[in-house]
Amino acid sequence: MLPSEEAARRLGVKVSTLYAYVSRGLLASHPEPGGRRSLFELGDIERMAMRQRGGRPAESGLAAITTGVTQLRPDGPYYRGRPATELASILTFEEVADLLWGAEAEGDWVSPDLGECPLGVVSDRMRWALVMCGATDPSRADLRPAAVHRAARRVIAALTEVVGPTRGAARSPADGQAADALRKGQRATPSIALRLAHVLTAGLTGGPADSVAGPGADHGPGQRVAQWTAALNAALILMADHELATSTVAVRVAASTRADLYDALMAGLATLAGPLHGAASQGAYELLVTVERNGAARAITDVLSRHDNLPGFGHKIYKERDPRFVPLWELARPLLTAERCELFLEILDLAEANGVPLPNCDLALAALSWGTGMPPDAGRTIFTVARLAGWTAHYQEELQEPPLRFRPRAVYTV
Repeated sequence: MLPSEEAARRLGVKVSTLYAYVSRGLLASHPEPGGRRSLFELGDIERMAMRQRGGRPAESGLAAITTGVTQLRPDGPYYRGRPATELASILTFEEVADLLWGAEAEGDWVSPDLGECPLGVVSDRMRWALVMCGATDPSRADLRPAAVHRAARRVIAALTEVVGPTRGAARSPADGQAADALRKGQRATPSIALRLAHVLTAGLTGGPADSVAGPGADHGPGQRVAQWTAALNAALILMADHELATSTVAVRVAASTRADLYDALMAGLATLAGPLHGAASQGAYELLVTVERNGAARAITDVLSRHDNLPGFGHKIYKERDPRFVPLWELARPLLTAERCELFLEILDLAEANGVPLPNCDLALAALSWGTGMPPDAGRTIFTVARLAGWTAHYQEELQEPPLRFRPRAVYTV
């Protein structure tokens, strides 16, 4: 069943036109169980769309992908019917992942012992960790939901812990606490957000890795840790899924061949590697570095003289501001120095004065990374860890569809 907004989008009409079809008896609407919205049968909508095309079926050759994972609305993504911007303020990333997966039982978010990573580049280390997770999992071919959830948790924990600079596969203090708790039969308490805060701020003065001294720490450092963790937790939630992004489609294609979760997630990582997808926040980070060095007016004028837009501004889906920007920026803002905060606000003002589209989530991720001294690729790292949750949800959903359904036809040319 499709909500009215999605039905109207598929028909290429306004919602008011859709309801005009209903009033004229051309379409039937159905009340949402327990809700107030009207729903429409996918088959009815597709038949009407075909009539609008003069009886011609769509020529794409691609499967029509229906999903109950994420819906994109003007106010942002909704996960299983709940707004991500709201979830980012009330739940942990782990809780949102379980929501996306429909997980019935909680599990442990601890990485297996993968040994020493021989690679230096963060993106390569993450791919290495994913390969090693699959290679050390004797149940990797088990596609039942509980097994998929267990595998996803160990992957997310592993890719988080392998991120830290010059650490190889050594565990962060927070991840070590999680492993120790498990060995003692206790619940693993350190969150993925806290562990990510440790590895991304290793060596930074004033960051969680520097300021956490345990339960006896004074209020100042403890408060700062809470701010870092809240910002990263929100970022993980807001980036967890965005409907059928290119990397998500890649994961679903792999799932349609009944590849195991590890191989399907590798397809997602490969697609995410493009500079126009997972690494988009790095371009925004470089803009912020240039602005700090050369001044906002000069840097922005220089970029706009060579390009139509600024990195971190505008979005293909959202015609106005990306709804994920504001909540993430508001959490990042207290972590910035007054000077950097003022500079960032100057960038926003100058962009608006020059007719640049409104800022998106990539700029917010860049502000969090640049403003706190994290590495230039920190935004990409956060995005990758977060999207593992969404990919897993789409992976298990695709397992319920007929296999091998993605088979487009080429138009041969000479």
